[in-house]
Order: sequence, then structure tokens, then C-alpha cells
Amino acid sequence: MDFATPGRSRRTAFLLSQLGAVASSRFADRTREIGLTPSDAGVIRLIGRAPGLSQRSLADRLGAVPSRVVTLIDSLQDRGLVDRVRSSTDRRNYELHLTDAGKRVLRELRGIAEQHEAELLAPLTAEQNGQLEVLLAQLASGHGLDVDLHRDLGRQAGRDPGAGGGRKA
Repeated sequence: MDFATPGRSRRTAFLLSQLGAVASSRFADRTREIGLTPSDAGVIRLIGRAPGLSQRSLADRLGAVPSRVVTLIDSLQDRGLVDRVRSSTDRRNYELHLTDAGKRVLRELRGIAEQHEAELLAPLTAEQNGQLEVLLAQLASGHGLDVDLHRDLGRQAGRDPGAGGGRKA
């Protein structure tokens, strides 16, 4: 496919969208194989990076309504992956911690993410991969995106007040 053809309309945004959809779908398939949703994976990843994070802080970070986060945490706690611990500094809050099982799942998610990225970027050389990473980080920064997670942008823009969510691994 010749992307440099003079007069050809630029389709960069469309291609980014198409690749994003493929990447999201494939990642969801991979997390489903270990009994998780992409949202579960994102929450486990965030708690693993910030043990003791409060449910409220997690909701803010995800851009999700707190009730959606409570449901996610309930599910992860029921599966023995996350513990809620009453905060010693503010009894109204719970701190979130991964259990030993949650830590094992986090290690498994890291392997899944590495395999996912390697397969997605396989058509590129190492140099092209580096260039793409720099350019995508620049675009993400320029649009105020958190490079560590997917946020519910529709909710932020006021289009879907009941939605929650983030992906994340």
C-alpha cells in the first residue's frame, strides 16, 4: 500500500482508530482468557502501581463515577484479587491492596501486555517502533491523555454521565 501517493487523502486518524479498535479487541480476548475484563486489568495494574490507593482516588484517576468503581472492586475482592483496608488516617476511606493472588495476576497481565505489544508491533523494525512510540507519546501529551490508562472521555465531555471505566494493563 503506497501511503505517500501525491493527492491521496490523509487517513491517519482513521488508521489510528482502526488500529486502536484491533488492539482493544485483541487485548480484551487475552484478558478474557484469564477471567478478566480490560477494566479489571486496568484496575489491578493501577492498584499494583499505587498500593493503598483509595477508592475515591481510583475513581478520579479512571474518570469513572464512584459507584462504578465500587462494583469493580467488589468483583475483584470477591475473586480474591483485591483487599479493602480501612484507612488509618481517614476512617471514611478504604485503601486498596492486591492480595497475593492479585499480585500473581498482575505478573501474568504484564506478560500478556508484552506479548500483545510485540504481536501488534511485529510489522515494524526496532527503529520504526521507537519512532512510533515517541510520536504517539507526543500526540497523547498534546491531547492531555494519561499514558498509563484509558479514560472514559465520553463522560468527561458530558456525553455519558453514567458510564465508567478505564482499561488498563
